[in-house]
Amino acid sequence: MSVFITDASFRSEAADLPPRLRDLYVDRQLCLALQVAASQVTRIYRGLLDPLGLTYPQYLVLIALWEAEAQLTMRQLRRTLSMDTGSLTPLIKRMEVSGLVTRARDTVDERLVWVSLTQAGWDLRDQVADVRCEVVRRLPMADADIADLREKLQVMNAALQAETPEDN
Repeated sequence: MSVFITDASFRSEAADLPPRLRDLYVDRQLCLALQVAASQVTRIYRGLLDPLGLTYPQYLVLIALWEAEAQLTMRQLRRTLSMDTGSLTPLIKRMEVSGLVTRARDTVDERLVWVSLTQAGWDLRDQVADVRCEVVRRLPMADADIADLREKLQVMNAALQAETPEDN
């Protein structure tokens, strides 16, 4: 059951409030709408990835490596996936233990750690592609609307990231 105020009741109850206070209603929060949508989509992924022995963050690492069709540094993965080092490092270590990736220090610059897919990691690609198709099928939106929403969010994210560049 939702505790969100519907637009009709919002208009009647909030009509006398100044606009900046009207915007404090829960259903007016973009951040909450994004958080709930992300949580719901991730929940769908979780249910479909679990039989493959994958978590959603592992899925993201795999698709980044498949897209690159080559090894990536931890820094490249971190930037591509907008993950912090404290989250990415243990994730990659678990993926290495499960045989999906390998890690190796660069021979010239030991600060760089390269992550590569193993054959087991490559072998999951077709199954994961099926998972993604099923997720899209379950979303209550047309393909064009999904693409439009994704594009708008990517533009917003790029602008926000440009305003707060990463430290390294």
